[in-house]
Amino acid sequence: MVRSRRLVVAAIISLAPLCLPSRTDAQQFALWTHAAPGSEHWTQRERTMQGAQYGTVVFNVVTPTLTAYIPDPSTATGAAVIIAPGGSFRGVTIGLEGHNVARWFQERGIAAFVLKYRVLDYHAPGNAALSIDDAGRFAIADGKEALNVVRRRAAEWRIDPHRVGFLGFSAGGMIASSVLLQPDSSARPDFGVMVYGAPFGALPSIPRHLPPALLVWADDDPIARPAMTRLRDAMRSSGSAVGVRVYDCGGHGFGMRRQGTASDRWMDDLYSWLKRQGMTQRRVAASSFKRIAARM
Repeated sequence: MVRSRRLVVAAIISLAPLCLPSRTDAQQFALWTHAAPGSEHWTQRERTMQGAQYGTVVFNVVTPTLTAYIPDPSTATGAAVIIAPGGSFRGVTIGLEGHNVARWFQERGIAAFVLKYRVLDYHAPGNAALSIDDAGRFAIADGKEALNVVRRRAAEWRIDPHRVGFLGFSAGGMIASSVLLQPDSSARPDFGVMVYGAPFGALPSIPRHLPPALLVWADDDPIARPAMTRLRDAMRSSGSAVGVRVYDCGGHGFGMRRQGTASDRWMDDLYSWLKRQGMTQRRVAASSFKRIAARM
C-alpha cells in the first residue's frame, strides 16, 4: 500500500448568496458551514507554490473551498461539473488541473466548480507512511460534500441539479471515483470522468447501474495505468457502461498542457463524450433563468 502511495507521490459553507457573475469571473467559497469535520484541530498553515512542475500547487489545506466559474446566461447549458485536481494528496495542483480546466468548461456553457480539498501536512510525523486510502479520506469527504453543496444551491447558479458531474485528475480521480461508487445512488454525480486517476489503494465494490463514466489515461503512464485498467475491468464486469480513452503517449499529469503527444486531444474527446450524454445542449429556457433570478 505504501509503495503504491510512493508511486503516486512521485508523479506529482458557508456559501453566501451569490450574485451571478460574468463569464470571466470566479468566486471562491468555503465548502463547509463550520470547520471541516475531522480536521477541526489542524494547525498547519496553507501555502501556495508557483511555477512547480505541475503549475500552481497548494499545500497544507485546512479549509476546503469551491471556486465557481459560471458561464454567461446566453451560452449556459444548465449542466455543471465539479473538478478535483491531483497532487498525490500532498498538495492540490490547482492551476493546471483546476482553474484552467474550469475556464475551458465555462467557455463552453458548462458551470465548473474547482474543489480545493484538504491535504495532510506531509511533514508531520507518520503522515508520509500513510496508505493512500488513509491519506485521501479527508479529500474524499470534501468531494462528497462538494456535490451536495452544488446540488443544494443549484438555482443560484442557474444549473440543473440532475446534470452535475464530477471530474478528477490523478488523486482527484480517486476522489471522483469514490463519489461515483457510493452505495447511495442519490448521492452519486450524474456523470463521472476519471483522468489518469482511480482507486490507487483498495478497490471499492462496484455498484450496478452507475451513471455514465469516462476513463482517460495514456498508455505510457506507469503510475495510473494499473489502477485505471483495474477500475475499467471491474466496472465492465458489473455491467456498468464505461467509456475509455487511452492514448499511446502523454505520460502522467498532462492536464491542459500541449505536449505534441496523442493525449493533446483528450479535451476534444471529452467534449464529444459529454455531447453524447446531453451535457452540452441547453436544457433550461431563458425564461426559467429569469424566474430563478427573481426568487433570489
